[in-house]
Amino acid sequence: MKVMIDRIEERIAVLISLDDETLRVNVPVLLLPDGSREGDILTITCERDVEATRAAHERMAGQVDRLKRQ
Repeated sequence: MKVMIDRIEERIAVLISLDDETLRVNVPVLLLPDGSREGDILTITCERDVEATRAAHERMAGQVDRLKRQ
């Protein structure tokens, strides 16, 4: 998804989708690429991390089991 940095307010960047200007996302500036400024166009991608999800589920199941045994 392509977005434009509309403005930066108190370490929060307001990003506007180039496909749908009603879609806005607030992102901490520290997550933006170095040197990003108002008016810059960014590409945002999201992907599932199946392995990390599986590991998190296993950790939680282990914690639940430990709590049940107490």
